[in-house]
Amino acid sequence: MIIDTHCHLVSPKYGDMEEVRRNSIALGVGHCISQGTGPHDWEGTLELTTRWPDFVSSCLAVHPSDCTEASDEDFARMAELCRKHPQAAIGETGLDYFWDPPEGWSTEAYYARQRHLLELHFALAEELGLNISLHTRDKVNAGTACFDDAFAIARHFPKVRPVFHCFIGTQQQAESIFCELDGLISFTGLLTFKKTENVQAVAAWCPAERFMVETDAPFLSPDPYRGMVNIPGRTRYVVEKIAQLRACEPEEVAACTTANAKRFFRLPALD
Repeated sequence: MIIDTHCHLVSPKYGDMEEVRRNSIALGVGHCISQGTGPHDWEGTLELTTRWPDFVSSCLAVHPSDCTEASDEDFARMAELCRKHPQAAIGETGLDYFWDPPEGWSTEAYYARQRHLLELHFALAEELGLNISLHTRDKVNAGTACFDDAFAIARHFPKVRPVFHCFIGTQQQAESIFCELDGLISFTGLLTFKKTENVQAVAAWCPAERFMVETDAPFLSPDPYRGMVNIPGRTRYVVEKIAQLRACEPEEVAACTTANAKRFFRLPALD
C-alpha cells in the first residue's frame, strides 16, 4: 500500500469523490492525509474522515496564505476541532514569502503575522502530542528567508517533528532538517517534471527513513498527467520515479514511505 501524505480532498476542483477514492485505490493508494487549510474546509475535511476512516485521515491548520483572513477566533475554533477530533498531525501550516502582501498590509507585518500563527500551530501540536506538516515557499531566486524562519521556529519546539512537504530544497537543507529537527521531507509529482534535477538528486540520496511521498492533489499532477486535476492515486507515479532515481523496485519505496507515514502520522490502525 502507498500512503499519500498530503492532499486537499475538500476542493471545488473535485466532483464525484467516490470516483476519486475508487480510482486512487485502484492505483495502489490505500490511504491519504487530507489537509484542511482554513475555515472554508475544516468541517468538510472532518466529514471525509467520518465517511471513509480507512481511506482518509485529517490535519487541520491555517495556511500561511490565509493568515490575514483567518482571525484569532478562527484559530481558536480550529484548535478546539483538533482537540475534539483525532488528527494525524497539525497542518498544513508554515510560511509563504512568495506572494506579495494583501492590500493594507506591509511586507513586514504580513510576514510577522505568518510567523506568529506558525508559533501558535507548533504550540498546539506540542499540546496535543502531534507532529506538523509545513509549507515553505520563497520568492524565486530571493534566498531562503522563508525556510530559515520556519526552521528557527521549529527549533523552539523539539517535541514536535516537522515534515517539510513538497520539498524542493537542497541536500544541505534536508540534512539540517534531519539532524537538527529530527524531521522528514516529502516529495511530490514535481520530481517527474523536466528541469527538476536538483530535487531528483535529493530523492536519490535521501536516507530511506527520512522521506515520504505525496500528491498535493488536486495540484501538481505528475507526468504524464501534468496540468490535469490530480488525485491521491497518482502518488504511485511519484513512487515509481523515486524508485528509478534510487535504482530499486517501486515496492521498496512504497514499503519504506508507508512505514515512515505510519510512524509520523501515528496510523497504527492501518496495520
